[in-house]
Amino acid sequence: MKKTKRAKKSRTWVIKQHRDQFFKKAKVLGYKSRAAFKLIELNKKFNFIKKNSYLLDIGSTPGGWSQIASKIITNGKILAVDITPMEKIDNVIFLNNDFLEKETQKKILNVFNAKIDIIISDMAENTTGNKSVDSIRTNNLCSEVINFSLKMLNPKGTLVCKLFMGEDFLEVKNLAKNNFKKVDFFKPESSRNESKETYIICSALKAL
Repeated sequence: MKKTKRAKKSRTWVIKQHRDQFFKKAKVLGYKSRAAFKLIELNKKFNFIKKNSYLLDIGSTPGGWSQIASKIITNGKILAVDITPMEKIDNVIFLNNDFLEKETQKKILNVFNAKIDIIISDMAENTTGNKSVDSIRTNNLCSEVINFSLKMLNPKGTLVCKLFMGEDFLEVKNLAKNNFKKVDFFKPESSRNESKETYIICSALKAL
């Protein structure tokens, strides 16, 4: 019975993907994932990626966000980090490491050897099927990214991070508002309607 349910769920996911306009469009345009459109929308609205930006992409695999960033950044530097391997993208340095490990964060510091202008994260924990647990775990990741950004981000820099509407949302929101002068939330059109995800956009660090 469990195998049948799992197979049915898998078939349903495949059908949804093929009906998904952004999935189809990503294939046509050669994007590594439909998530590329989320960053396109975010940058169109908030205009934070510049041609000379130093940008860190956390949880980058399969590379949709790094791919879009690499089309804009021509004189800066892009570093992508993920525990899962990622295919090479021109002008993108990749670290196949766990972002949460202190050693990885030291490596990030060494690559840039300067403050980072932009930190983006589409990172989420693997789903368990329990929406409450999934929300808490992914929002904890967002908090980790925010805390890291306080040490590494340019004072006028921008942080964009995925989080879920649900438990711990207010905790993440307050953490951001306590440390950034400007905090916005935005759910791209390319996010699936049934998804609880949204994105927090933080800019201009408060004086620590």
